[in-house]
Amino acid sequence: MKAKTTTFFCKNCGNESPKWLGKCPACGEWNTYVEEPTVPRSKKNSLLGSDSDERKSATPVKISQIKAQDLPRITLPSSELNRVLGGGLVPGSMVLIGGEPGIGKSTLVLQNVLRIRSRKVLYVSGEESPQQLRMRADRIAGSEMDCECYLLCETSLTSIFASIKESHPGLIIVDSIQTIASDDLDSAAGSVTQVRECAAALLRYAKSTNTPIIIIGHINKEGSIAGPKVLEHIVDAVLQFEGDRHYMYRILRSIKNRFGSTSEMGIYEMQEDGLREVKNPSEMLLSHGEEDLSGVAIGVTVDGARPFLIETQALVSTAAYGTAQRSVTGFDQRRMNMLLAVLEKRVGFKLAQKDVFLNIAGGLKVSDPALDLAVICAILSSNVDMPISRGICFSGEVGLSGEIRQITRIEQRISEAEKLGFNSIIIPKNNVKGIKTDRLKIKLIEVGKVEEAFRHLFG
Repeated sequence: MKAKTTTFFCKNCGNESPKWLGKCPACGEWNTYVEEPTVPRSKKNSLLGSDSDERKSATPVKISQIKAQDLPRITLPSSELNRVLGGGLVPGSMVLIGGEPGIGKSTLVLQNVLRIRSRKVLYVSGEESPQQLRMRADRIAGSEMDCECYLLCETSLTSIFASIKESHPGLIIVDSIQTIASDDLDSAAGSVTQVRECAAALLRYAKSTNTPIIIIGHINKEGSIAGPKVLEHIVDAVLQFEGDRHYMYRILRSIKNRFGSTSEMGIYEMQEDGLREVKNPSEMLLSHGEEDLSGVAIGVTVDGARPFLIETQALVSTAAYGTAQRSVTGFDQRRMNMLLAVLEKRVGFKLAQKDVFLNIAGGLKVSDPALDLAVICAILSSNVDMPISRGICFSGEVGLSGEIRQITRIEQRISEAEKLGFNSIIIPKNNVKGIKTDRLKIKLIEVGKVEEAFRHLFG
């Protein structure tokens, strides 16, 4: 008998090598090569469903002769999901949704397919039994389950395609791609070869039949999609479902989207009966207490193309031990250390012997540099133990010399603050040039240095 040949694959990017390598030459990661059986070309062709007789030679076409047409969208019940996808599902597209275990990926998908009435849906689950899915469906939809949703608990790719050809669904859900395995391959489910070839077979079916497919994927301990990086290149859109499981909010981001913008995001609130869409996240991320407290500042941030206001909380206290503590939740700790250095060097506040704790309310992680001004104002407010008026919000990036740098989407930030009833907003100087401010009811306070912002707050 002919001996089986094996090849080494990189778990991070899928690069092949005839021998084991300590460092992948393609992605630069260390200790990522695993040994797996080689896929014969005949098996690979049968797995992808391609036959040499059916191959058609492609001819080049001049780009100006191709007819431009708008892609029809399949509108899903969730408006937040439609926004992140760019207006809905495109027929023939393949969407990958990733996230931590228990974050709500299956709940999000099942909640949407149970409310689809216009097409037949095939939900393929390789992780749960039909009874488990029925219990979740009862919790999400209750008695409103008059839909064309069919469950298939199967991990064999051959059996899945047999059911697809028999039922001809209009939408296919695969939960998850790491549990699906082909009988033509000798490697185990979840391996680099299985994930790559099964995803390629599903993509070929989606493109040939114009059927949209949504696949759910696991993530590794670093937070990226598990499996080879080529999996993200195969699909048309990659959505990341993230959030802290100890908080109620979940954020759906678009990492890759061939049919829309990657700057959109959707916000959900996890409840007992499923995920609820958060139409106005600013109102939910702000506390509504009447008492003014020190160390609290409201920052106007933009995530993608969506502006919202968020509460920044800081606590400054005398260090009980020799070394001061720096603790940050929801913000970059290195950036906070930089802001503390700016306060000490440029403004003259001595914080080296004080503990500084910073928290972004709601369990969100914010990377917008325009939140810098709110962070340093919250830290100063806690340091001098003087509250900031609740009618003031902040938006501005702080430079190393203590200057307030201009930011993007300033008009959207001002409009969001005005809509929520704030009296004034502190923004960078000359950041509103070319913007009509006559109709604005909110007061614009333009500052060029950190000291100017402090004088406006505390005199």
